[in-house]
Amino acid sequence: MKKFLEEFKEFAVKGNALDLAVGMMIGSAFGKIVSSLVNDILMPLIAAIFRIGDFSGLKALLVDKGDVEANVYLNYGQFIQNIIDFMIIALCIFMVVKTVNKIRDAGKKEEPAEAPAPEKSDETKALEEIIELLKKNNK
Repeated sequence: MKKFLEEFKEFAVKGNALDLAVGMMIGSAFGKIVSSLVNDILMPLIAAIFRIGDFSGLKALLVDKGDVEANVYLNYGQFIQNIIDFMIIALCIFMVVKTVNKIRDAGKKEEPAEAPAPEKSDETKALEEIIELLKKNNK
């Protein structure tokens, strides 16, 4: 049991586990903010534009049993709201990831590639040969 507790302590204190926990908390709070944006700001605007009272109340009657509570409805309004919720969350996450990648790439400075050695001209090669011949003759 002691070994188990030590392993758990090591796991819980590791940076990865803490980073994951912080990420989950921030993600949860971020989801609430985006849901509020969708539910409290965007959906009322869209409902006003399309002259619909409430998106979550949109439904289609599938089976009419004469009693409102017994009728069967297809509740497509909530589905539309969930799709809009997802699209906004995905857009926000995309923008955050894109910004982080841009910042990360800006931190990495590209090292200039070494320029290839310039090719020697024919005149330079000829002069080098002459110098070599002169060195041999002077010895």
